[in-house]
Amino acid sequence: MSDREEMQPLVNPLPPAVAALALAIFAVEVVLSAGARGYVGGAGGVGWRLETIREFAFFAPVLEAMIETGQWPPEHLARFVTYPFVHYGFVHALMVIVFLLALGKLVGEVFGNFAVLVLFVACGAFGALVFAGLTGDPRPLVGGYPSVYGLIGAYTFLLWTSYGAAGQNQYRAFTLIGLLLGIQLVFGALFGGTYDWVAEIAGFAMGFALTPVLARGGFRRLLARLRQR
Repeated sequence: MSDREEMQPLVNPLPPAVAALALAIFAVEVVLSAGARGYVGGAGGVGWRLETIREFAFFAPVLEAMIETGQWPPEHLARFVTYPFVHYGFVHALMVIVFLLALGKLVGEVFGNFAVLVLFVACGAFGALVFAGLTGDPRPLVGGYPSVYGLIGAYTFLLWTSYGAAGQNQYRAFTLIGLLLGIQLVFGALFGGTYDWVAEIAGFAMGFALTPVLARGGFRRLLARLRQR
C-alpha cells in the first residue's frame, strides 16, 4: 500500500458550503424546538415557531401586494432567501438536512462551494416565485425542499451528461426525481397535500437549467472521478 493510499481519509469531508447550510437549518430548528418545549424563552418560546413563520416564510399574497403597489420592502424580498431555513417541525427539518448533505456533497465535490450556494438560493427563490405565480396559495411556503430539489436537478444534469458520454439511456437520470414525485403523489392522495410540490418542481427545473452555467469544468472533473472508480 502506498503512502498516498494510507493518507486518504475513510470518509470524504463535506464541502464547507454544504456543512454551513445544514448547520444553519439545524440551529434554527434547535432553537424553535427548544422554545416549543419550554426549554428556552419561557412561555413566549412556545410561540416562536409561528412568529418565525410569520416573519420569514414566503407568502404569495405578500408578493402580489408588492407587485400591485410597486413597493419592494427589503424585509419582504428577503423572504425568498429566508423561507428555506424555517420548518414546521424537527422531522421536516431533519429530512431536508439529510437530502442536503447527500446531494450537496455530490454536487459540491464536482462544482465547488460557490455553485452549491448559488443553487440553494436561486432554486429556492425561483421555486417561491413559481409557487406564487401558479397557485396564489395564501398558506406560507416554508422549508428547504425547493432548494434541495435544485440540488437534485444539478445531480440529474450530471447523470444526464455522464450517461450521454457513455452512450447510455440519458432518461435514466430522471429516476430519482420520478421516484420522489411518485412518493409525493401517493402521500398527497392518502393524506391530502399542499401546493408545495409546485415550488419543488420549479426548484428542480432551475437546478437542472442552471448547472451548465455553473459547470466551468465540473463535468470534466466528474468524468475523471468516474474513470478512477
